[in-house]
Amino acid sequence: MSQEIFINVGAAETRVAVVRDGKLEALSCTRTLNSSEANGSSLIGDIVLGRVIRVVPAVQAAFVEIGHERAGFLGAREARCLVPDAAVETPIGELLREGDKVLVQIIKDPMGEKGARLTASVTLPGRLGVLTPCQAGIALSRRIEDEAERARLQSLGEELAAEGVLPSGAGCIFRTAAIGVSKDELRDDMRRLAGEWEAIAVACKDAKIPSTLRRDLVPVERALRDIVHDDTSRIRIDDAQAADRARSFCREAIPHMEERIEFYAGPGSLFDDLEAEIDGLLHPRVPLSCGGWITIEGTEALTAIDVNSGSFVHANAIEDTGLTVNLEAAREIGRHLRLRGIGGLIVVDFIHMKEPDHVERVLEALSASLAMDRAPFTVGPMTPLGLVEITRKRVREPLESLCSEDCPACGGLGRLRRTDVVAMDILRRVEESARAAPGKAIRVRAAPEVVGWLEEQGESLSAALARKGVARLLLESDDSFSRERYEIGTGA
Repeated sequence: MSQEIFINVGAAETRVAVVRDGKLEALSCTRTLNSSEANGSSLIGDIVLGRVIRVVPAVQAAFVEIGHERAGFLGAREARCLVPDAAVETPIGELLREGDKVLVQIIKDPMGEKGARLTASVTLPGRLGVLTPCQAGIALSRRIEDEAERARLQSLGEELAAEGVLPSGAGCIFRTAAIGVSKDELRDDMRRLAGEWEAIAVACKDAKIPSTLRRDLVPVERALRDIVHDDTSRIRIDDAQAADRARSFCREAIPHMEERIEFYAGPGSLFDDLEAEIDGLLHPRVPLSCGGWITIEGTEALTAIDVNSGSFVHANAIEDTGLTVNLEAAREIGRHLRLRGIGGLIVVDFIHMKEPDHVERVLEALSASLAMDRAPFTVGPMTPLGLVEITRKRVREPLESLCSEDCPACGGLGRLRRTDVVAMDILRRVEESARAAPGKAIRVRAAPEVVGWLEEQGESLSAALARKGVARLLLESDDSFSRERYEIGTGA
């Protein structure tokens, strides 16, 4: 099965969608206007020179000032590399003290009231491998399953280390993209990363604290590095400059992919066929093609997923009805956990099945669906009542939290789209209107809070819209409009 990648570069947001066989498989959204941790932009991968502001032995962790609203959390396990030959049980107080300067990398975005999760074991990702400056040795992605290929890559990695391509004391992890590539390609990738690490080490000497010394690639290039595989049939980008940058990146990192990049100039929006499904990710019910559905509902403690057969009845027996619905639900559950960014503890209530081989088939389908994601997971056995526990590593805020908030009118019993999310939707429609009416001003009427958010973006928004062909944006506040209601037309 081949995959297609769609990249929508808007005035204020870049969206990347992975589509396989016409079905949305992965989605990421990165704010590019006045980026900050509060508006949905990911900090994962940033390398920061910070300062320890508190050491807490009770939780075996330190809190580190990293230049954001909340201090980052550095656990003892993630700080162990700071002390050579530190034992597994070395307490945090022997690794760090208040006031210490420490180089850390953000491995998990801030979530709710929690600050970013940090590690002192910095890594630098490349196209083919990941440089591990604080950890020697050669490792391989667990997704590289062929034993002969694993042996080949292990040998090549050891040769590169012996040749001095890797910095002293450093190691590397080869990604699945390294399968079948030559030693020269691996060497070039590692040399680029070694050069980046040298620049960071030099910057550490004079940088103020806190300082971000390295940010991860911008969204388009990051997608090319992390998502593109040999089975990617095409990469469609709706911004000419971004498409040119993507081709330049491919020429350097993945030359054979350059010809698969397409600039999409219309008609319509690149995401026209995806918008309805993206909007549906905020709804709890997911319809199944067989006629059943699953319902996904989150609580503070866990996410509950209920499988319902709905109108579907198998012609043969009740047992076959349960198997058919459960198999389709299992495939959809992994996909929706990935699309919705759901992590932590998940409990699935499948339709009851009596046959052990049916239970095994459903669990295998569920594991296969989850395995398409890079986030670590575990799947427990099915109980006699049909319950299955899943744990999936949290790597970002759930989509529901990023795009909606508790509705103040119903005491938190319902959800309401966030002001900035409504504004992003408006900006996408503004761009579409500008393409349909070149040179004309675009008039937006919306709720006061939405207009206020747009006005706060100031000249950066005006400049971004100008680059997308919007001659002029006229904003009109209407007290009678609910937050999610707006009107767009052309103005004088």
